[in-house]
Amino acid sequence: MLRVIKWLFILLAGAAALIAGGIFFYEKQTLTFTPSPLVFDLKSGSSLRAAARELSAAGVLGEPLFFEIIGRLRGSAPHIKAGNYEFESPTTPLQVLQKITRGDATQVVIRFIDGWTFNQVREALNSHESVKHDTQDMSSEAIARKLGIPDALPEGWFFPETYHFSRGASDLAILRRAHRLMQAHLNAQWTKRAADLPLATPYEALILASIVEKETGKAGDRAMAASVFINRLRIGMRLQTDPTVIYGMGDAFDGNLRRRDLQADTPWNTYTRAGLPPTPIAMPGLASIQAALNPAASKMLYFVARGDGSSQFSRTLDEHNAAVNKYQRSGKK
Repeated sequence: MLRVIKWLFILLAGAAALIAGGIFFYEKQTLTFTPSPLVFDLKSGSSLRAAARELSAAGVLGEPLFFEIIGRLRGSAPHIKAGNYEFESPTTPLQVLQKITRGDATQVVIRFIDGWTFNQVREALNSHESVKHDTQDMSSEAIARKLGIPDALPEGWFFPETYHFSRGASDLAILRRAHRLMQAHLNAQWTKRAADLPLATPYEALILASIVEKETGKAGDRAMAASVFINRLRIGMRLQTDPTVIYGMGDAFDGNLRRRDLQADTPWNTYTRAGLPPTPIAMPGLASIQAALNPAASKMLYFVARGDGSSQFSRTLDEHNAAVNKYQRSGKK
């Protein structure tokens, strides 16, 4: 009986050694791909077993059972991460396992630029080959409602930033990230705002920041430009800012702003209407939000472009008219 037990033990030990050797061999074997790199999308919520089967079906692995075994032996089962992965020849099953548990997914990027309108954001998403276009047939208002944006008014509510994501990510998910980031920045800056601003809500600050964004060509002018608009709001003077008029014209704007355009009333025409326009006119960057909420301390009521990207600021209409004659009507820079 003892001899039988001894031989059984030897056989079991031998089998265990063979299995261990087989697993070691499997972990280290070389995998090659055609094409290389091979691009693979691991679905969200995939278990280790499901991941092994998906990898096998995609041609990354052969038999999925051994892959599942090494994953369980290494305690990797709870750490599988969805994403878009690229596998280059040569690699090993162990490297594949490490890649999908680290979440070493292939990242692509999209950049939302300071001063873009929501239509420009949508165009960038719709033309991006790595984005899943879930919103392509949705109206802007429907997208805003889906994201919980107040009054379904999406303009200005997305933060201009570079966003990294895996191939196949939904455009709605990217917009949600951009919206949440704008909310976070706006709320944080609202708590740091200067005292006695003629702005009742963070949304009004967002509107003003979008105007500052479109009106300033140089970073150093933002706080002063913001002070001009704040000073005008305080005394009930119309903002009279061209970018709001252009926004209100929509597709009718052909690149030239004429006198009749300044006189044609729209909700965004700050020459014909007092106060802030009803919505932002673009996505402001953080610097413009900060300027709107902490403008320069000044008595300036006017400014005009110098022609080099900067602006000349004036306290009185006479000073402003002189600046206009110097920098625009005379053609001087």
